[in-house]
Order: sequence, then C-alpha cells, then structure tokens
Amino acid sequence: MTTALDRGLSLIERLAGQPEGMSLSALADELLIPRSACHRLLVELQQRGYVRQVASYGDYILTTKVASLGLGFLSSAGIVDIAEPLLERLAKESGELVRLSIVDGDRLTWITKCQGTRKGVRYDPDMGMDARLSCTASGHAWLLTLSDERALELVTRQGFGEPKDYGPKAPTTVKALLGFLHAARTRGYAMIDEVFAPGMTAMAAPVLRRSEAIGVISIAGPRLRLTPDRMHALAPSLLAAAAELGPMSRASTLFGRPPLGKA
Repeated sequence: MTTALDRGLSLIERLAGQPEGMSLSALADELLIPRSACHRLLVELQQRGYVRQVASYGDYILTTKVASLGLGFLSSAGIVDIAEPLLERLAKESGELVRLSIVDGDRLTWITKCQGTRKGVRYDPDMGMDARLSCTASGHAWLLTLSDERALELVTRQGFGEPKDYGPKAPTTVKALLGFLHAARTRGYAMIDEVFAPGMTAMAAPVLRRSEAIGVISIAGPRLRLTPDRMHALAPSLLAAAAELGPMSRASTLFGRPPLGKA
C-alpha cells in the first residue's frame, strides 16, 4: 500500500470515530503524519466529497459519502432484503433490538438491524461498526465456531479494549474469554450479561453455511427485560432464524462466492 493511500485511509478511519470533527494539528500529531502532508490529503478528500470543514480553518469531519457507499453496496448485494423478514420476525417476537453482522475476513461487522416494538429504553448502537470480539454476544457467537487457537488469534489481533469502555463483567484475560466461549459452544449460542455495556444483556447465534460461520444474528436489550430466562426462551427462535438464513445466503455475493455447482 502506498504511503499516501495508507495515510488517507487512516484519516478516514480516525474521523469515523469523531462525529464532532478533529483539527488538522490533532490528526497530524495523532497519526504521525507531517502537517503539510496531512493538509494535502485532507484537501484531496474534501475535493472528492469524503471530508468537509466545519468552517474556514476549522475542524474536519466526515461527510455521509462513506456511509452512502456502504449502504449502496449492501443494497446491491441483496443481503438486507434477504435477511429483513427474518430479523423483523425475531424483533417482533422478542420486542428487542435484533442485528445481523457478517464475517468479512478477520472482522465481524454489524450491517443491519430491526428494532422491536417495545417503548422505553432502547439499546441501539450504530451500524457499520466492527464488533468487539472479546465482549459482544455477536463476537462470541462467531468465535464459538472456531478452535480456541483461532479464536484467541483473532481476539489478540483486535485486542481486549479498555475495560472502562465496556461492561463490568467483560473478560480481560484469555482464561475468562475461553470460559465464555466454552459455555457458548455447549449451548449452541452466546449469552452475555453486563459484558458489552452496563445494564445490558444480549444473545447471538452464528449463521452457518457448510459448517462455516458467515454471519451472526443477535438480540440485545436491557437486562431488566432480557433476563437469562427470557433469553433461554427466545433461543429456539434465534437458532431457527440463523439456520434459515444460512441456505438463503447463497443469493448474496456479500457472503462470499457460492459453492461450485450451486446457484
């Protein structure tokens, strides 16, 4: 990868986590890019419509162009249309937030969601984020399909993150993480309680195609509603939705190339 391309992508990735924007100096210093080079890249990104300045000589923020490209890709790939009825059915039954994430190389990315009809507290993280593998139900659901060695390799590469950013029960050691994964393998689905966020619970099941996880369906909500008993009661419906989506996923190129001889 060329230096300019690498730096440009680093700028986009950094600004993606700063909706209020960042100054030229802060970006340059944090990403170790000379300020003159950083300014040239920001000007080029601005000309292409990916970045704009809040005001003259002000902070730089991302435009919606990156999100628009991603949504356009998902629409053309067809996965949202394929999954929507299943997610809506599960959201209606659970009354909670139902999400679909896809496995993309070494990443698990949330791509679409359906919110249940309940009023009150809503647990509603942004789409397009990569799941933190060590402390999300979605991450655990993917990892339970892998060997311990492969699961730990992926978590080590991503990192456990800062404990203060997650729930009080988030695993911070290999032993603790393996405890979650072994329990999830026994059940066939992942369950967490105040692991990803305080006061929140979640459950998730892998979407399999030929025994390989290609995505994950999850249900998340406040622990006062989504209790362990409630999650166990919803498990058959969650597993059924994941099992149904697996064969249907052949219709979407987003889930990878279809097996030879299959449409």
